[in-house]
Amino acid sequence: MSRVVTTYHQRVAQEKRALIVTAATALFLELGYDRTSLAQIAERSGVSRATLFKQFPSKAALFDAIVTESWSTADEEDPPPAGNVVDGLGTIGRRYAKLLSQPQMTDLFRIVIAELPRFPELAQAQFSHGKLPYYESVRSYLLTEHEAGTVRIEDVDLAATQFLGMISNYVFWPTLLVPGWEVSAERVAQVVDEAVRTVAARYATTRPQASTN
Repeated sequence: MSRVVTTYHQRVAQEKRALIVTAATALFLELGYDRTSLAQIAERSGVSRATLFKQFPSKAALFDAIVTESWSTADEEDPPPAGNVVDGLGTIGRRYAKLLSQPQMTDLFRIVIAELPRFPELAQAQFSHGKLPYYESVRSYLLTEHEAGTVRIEDVDLAATQFLGMISNYVFWPTLLVPGWEVSAERVAQVVDEAVRTVAARYATTRPQASTN
């Protein structure tokens, strides 16, 4: 019985956490980070102030949660195995495009950019807790392929930046500047495929073959 009660309370806490994060994101966009209070977030999310403060004692902690939620799917997926750089980069590229296509990712970057002059620590949090860990996972994959001999890369940092940049420059960044910017699923697939082909052509030690599975 106690296990059932514990599971129930955990589920309720997770649901309230999601409501708080969603409300905070909306208010940060509407009012700005500085003008949004924790009391306003509690009211918008429909939870008590005590509940909010129990989970998030400060706005900084709440913003860290927004970053974590935005990049959360990146932590739930295992890196592809080494051995076929086309398949591996294809998997990474599709995951990255899907991650960048989430509305909360666009919201996160808009908050950071808008508040950067006054709150540079938000950008640091976004980079340290979100972008950097994801980048490191891609860098680690390319290093594994290099060690396996499937690619020869002298500058793994640059190669990872090149690959992610080819995808984000088309799929993501225009959404911050162009109202109504949308990219079809077919176009996203093409963008990822071309990024994979470009990196493979530059770094693969042999002509790579895509898996038939």
